[in-house]
Amino acid sequence: MAQSRHAVTKEQSPKITALVVDDNMVNRTIHQRLLDNLGIENEVVCNGKEAVDVHCSGKNFDLILMDMDMPIMNGIEATRRLREMGIRSMIAGVSTRAMEQEIQAFKEAGLDDYQEKPLTMSKLTSIIRKMNHND
Repeated sequence: MAQSRHAVTKEQSPKITALVVDDNMVNRTIHQRLLDNLGIENEVVCNGKEAVDVHCSGKNFDLILMDMDMPIMNGIEATRRLREMGIRSMIAGVSTRAMEQEIQAFKEAGLDDYQEKPLTMSKLTSIIRKMNHND
């Protein structure tokens, strides 16, 4: 039987929870399916304000996959607000932006990791490995 090259399996990550924050339905669906394939419980919201609101309601997540460009509240502002609220979740920026200046501003807002879209299983497992090293 062939061995998977991805180190993260459903058995290794049964208790991880994730929040997908993206205004694009296709991206939300892709991110959700990748998380589902790893057995990671997840919820989705459509913008940064909804991400802040869900945390204000008392929910917490181990991982937040945060888009940068969204209406109402973008990923930079949402990340900054979540950090100001004391949220210690791993926040991974996932965006199509390639300008180093914009990526740097996103990181400075409080990101733990940044991955360029499209998010793949390889990129997601890289994020999760970093998250496991931060425990």
